[in-house]
Amino acid sequence: MNSNLQDYSHKRLNILTGEWVLVSPHRAKRPWQGQNEAVNNEQRPSYDPECYLCPGNTRINGEVNPEYTDVYIFTNDFAALQSDSPDFSVNDGLLVAESEKGICKVICFSPDHSKSLPDMEPEEIQKVVFAWQKEYKELGENDLINYVQIFENKGAVMGCSNPHPHGQIWSQSTLPNEVAKKDTQQLNYFKEKNRSILGDYLAQELDKKERIIYENDAFVVLVPFWAVWPFEAMIAPKKHQTNILEMSDDEALLYAEAISVLTKAYDKIFNTSFPYSSGIHQAPTNGKDNSHWHWHMSFYPPLLRSATVKKFMVGYEMFGTPQRDISAEKAAKVIRDLV
Repeated sequence: MNSNLQDYSHKRLNILTGEWVLVSPHRAKRPWQGQNEAVNNEQRPSYDPECYLCPGNTRINGEVNPEYTDVYIFTNDFAALQSDSPDFSVNDGLLVAESEKGICKVICFSPDHSKSLPDMEPEEIQKVVFAWQKEYKELGENDLINYVQIFENKGAVMGCSNPHPHGQIWSQSTLPNEVAKKDTQQLNYFKEKNRSILGDYLAQELDKKERIIYENDAFVVLVPFWAVWPFEAMIAPKKHQTNILEMSDDEALLYAEAISVLTKAYDKIFNTSFPYSSGIHQAPTNGKDNSHWHWHMSFYPPLLRSATVKKFMVGYEMFGTPQRDISAEKAAKVIRDLV
């Protein structure tokens, strides 16, 4: 390991977006006199009569959830994107806008209100993976939809409005900003090398073993070299796969196992239900040749020094460049030691 990367300020390139992150490992030694909060490790019941996501309960729009027993999906009652939005545009000098259509869904991972992904068995998470595959396929076949974004916000600190284990799927007619960046970077590399940039990166990481958290026959879990969040992590298939439909059922179980291992380790870091935003980036569903894509799932957790100290993007990070203190290598070791 390059000792300079552990002792001196430097910046690292995110090869998937073309953007940089400032790393200041020497600052991790500074004393903390900032905000602290009480830890809330309240145990939730398996069923909450007031929860609009629990089986058999009535949602705000009057619809009643079925007595579902594993995964349940419904169209978001408060969708951010509308499928019936009219086509329009605004081009008034420097005032520019375009209509955007889409379909938003909610996916309940389990009927058990008390669980989150680390509390579920890999076989249960595999059912969630199957549901992701089904939605990606069906939404992607809709002529209206050119990208399907699967994600989860876990924990109130991440803006999650309901603790019932669930994620979301937003599908839309154009590529979101982060996806457009990754589309460009991956395409440029593929045109030059005729190989996946993420595949080449994973090969290098597997050789060095410095940031690897866990691996099985099909997947790698690691802290990316360019990680921004303190305990950021990525899960990626070892094979070049453009989207989650290319997984076999056996690989889907290995993917579920990787999710289970990572999220269980997260909960052990500060002995709390670890908050994060996670999301899958994969090939658009725009009908184009997307061979340059290599799908992956990223986890962005905000906790920094304890269960009560969070990382915020403030100051220089808002006006300049994202910055982190703990190095990716040290963060990987912390997580790896808890697997």
